[in-house]
Amino acid sequence: MSSTHKTFSPSHCTSTGMFSPVRFGLSRSIFQRALARFYTASSVHGPEPNTHFKVTLRRSAIALGERKKETLTALGLHRRMQTVYHEHTPEAAGKILKVKELVEVENVPASAVRTQSEQRWERRAPRGYSIGGSRLRGFP
Repeated sequence: MSSTHKTFSPSHCTSTGMFSPVRFGLSRSIFQRALARFYTASSVHGPEPNTHFKVTLRRSAIALGERKKETLTALGLHRRMQTVYHEHTPEAAGKILKVKELVEVENVPASAVRTQSEQRWERRAPRGYSIGGSRLRGFP
């Protein structure tokens, strides 16, 4: 018995209206990148190579020298708990080593890289509201 699997590309899903960015409240480019990421993540290939640093500023640099503060600015870090992504390059690795006490670093594949607007979208609360309990139905 042969089974035929229908494959969908990100452009097919948006052009047919199956998934529309308006329906999910996203801009078209963010939506297409998210769909592309979903379809590449669900492929049956081997694990993706790690190509980027995910750098998160964990500690403040207030009491440190100007050189450390300038290094953080060069990395694109301006406030605590902020996350940026950099490709694996000797320059980025050197900057990270200069401020290694202040940052947390992970190696991630290219598919895990998020833009600032994508990070903001992932932090948003779900739309609408939900009822946690009701006196009429008893508390769950």
